[in-house]
Amino acid sequence: MPFEVNQIVEGVVKSITKFGAFIDIGGKVGLVHISEVADGYVKEVSDHLKENDTIKVKIISVAEGKIGLSIRQAQPKKVEQQRPRNNNNFKKSNVTNHAPTFDDRVSQFLKDSDERQQALKKSAKKTKNRCFNR
Repeated sequence: MPFEVNQIVEGVVKSITKFGAFIDIGGKVGLVHISEVADGYVKEVSDHLKENDTIKVKIISVAEGKIGLSIRQAQPKKVEQQRPRNNNNFKKSNVTNHAPTFDDRVSQFLKDSDERQQALKKSAKKTKNRCFNR
């Protein structure tokens, strides 16, 4: 069966890694990257998925035999109630005229701090290598 981009299919979780999960979608295996597992911040894929789980995924790319999948894009969009609020200190979410919820802010903070921590580790490693390679 040929797979097409934007198609939603059912699959079975075959294995879980630090960067995502491999899903069998009817004879072919695709990857759900950690950023496509859930709407919020995902620190550990295993907190959201277990091996042999049956899930719905959306095919987001097919190239050179590799299939990119998304769990979060396969889910129906949640309709959030808009709260009257006039706080421009935070980034607006994708929903028009919607102030971010506390969970949105925490998720964004965790994502940003994780990215900063990774950058600091890389910088420290480069500095360490320069010091010892002289």
